[in-house]
Amino acid sequence: MVDLDLDRREVTVARRDRAVVREGFDQLVYATGAEAVVPPVPGAEAVEPVRTVDSAERFRAELLNGHRASSAVVVGGSYLGLEMAEALLERGMSVTLLDRADQLMTTLDPDMAGDVRAAAEDRGIRVLLGVEIEEIRRHTDGRARSVKLAGEELEADHVVLSTGVRPAVALAEAAGLEIGPSGAVAVDDHQRCLGADGVFAAGDCAESWHRLLERPVNVQLGTHANKQGRVAGTNVAGGEATFPGLIGTAVSKICRCEVARTGLSEREAAGADLDVVSASVDSKTRAGYYPGTGPIRVKLVADATSGRLLGGQIVGVEGAAKRIDVLAACVWSGMAVDELEMLDLSYAPPFSGVYDPLLVAARATHRAVREAA
Repeated sequence: MVDLDLDRREVTVARRDRAVVREGFDQLVYATGAEAVVPPVPGAEAVEPVRTVDSAERFRAELLNGHRASSAVVVGGSYLGLEMAEALLERGMSVTLLDRADQLMTTLDPDMAGDVRAAAEDRGIRVLLGVEIEEIRRHTDGRARSVKLAGEELEADHVVLSTGVRPAVALAEAAGLEIGPSGAVAVDDHQRCLGADGVFAAGDCAESWHRLLERPVNVQLGTHANKQGRVAGTNVAGGEATFPGLIGTAVSKICRCEVARTGLSEREAAGADLDVVSASVDSKTRAGYYPGTGPIRVKLVADATSGRLLGGQIVGVEGAAKRIDVLAACVWSGMAVDELEMLDLSYAPPFSGVYDPLLVAARATHRAVREAA
């Protein structure tokens, strides 16, 4: 799609054979997704972000068919940046991961992100934080050569950009659709674009209602995109469906480290002027005496007055991350930490100790609530 005319109820589409066609519509679903943000650094414009399946296939072909590469630099310490760093390490390269922030995975609180950094460095990834890139340098044939920092130049046969994405809303904005405060298309709970009859938006380009912050946000995850697409399609077809919002649940795996979060972090709660307490506990993924057990850290964030669970973060080895779904259900339903402390969770030595780490963390957080009263 290259143009959208709401007055004429018409879209203009450029086909692969370059022919331009116009299609009228009675109802429209705008689902253009997101686009990568390229940092304003000399040389960055020549690096294709690994954003889509097609771009990933091109990068894979470059790795397989190019000259033998020994080094790579990944720019951006997000989920994708860490996963790419690990994948390149698996191919036998020395990998340096850079980020201008002072921690990896800024969706986590710094204390939890520290565990992620330790896992990456233990695996062999060099992590440099709080750094600014001055230039991405290339050979005369266009191949990456190095990444220039303020005090160091890093050799790099490959450079990967993982510096974030933004909702692809240029066509929507040009057509006059309302863009919300998050920078995405403003929609109601039926995925209807505000002030545009018969036009819907869904996925990474659309806003979502945050159930805890009570404001629209733009969270780019396939879970929400699929649900919103189903809601929009149902309503376009004459049905009745609503999207109830989100609480920011996400999970990933970096090296041996499983990482998960839901609800609000301490940082997000502070940004929303919420009075919260938190507690972290270190435990084991299975009964301590059971073979294969490993470390898990759980952090909970709760309202300082009511004790309502507002968020949780988990970092650990195999068996840690999917515990976040229990916390997500508790946050979604408004459960307090003293209720979570007594929740009837399953027990068997291959899966947890008698007291699951979530229950131990809930007990510690409940204590923090009482002390704050």
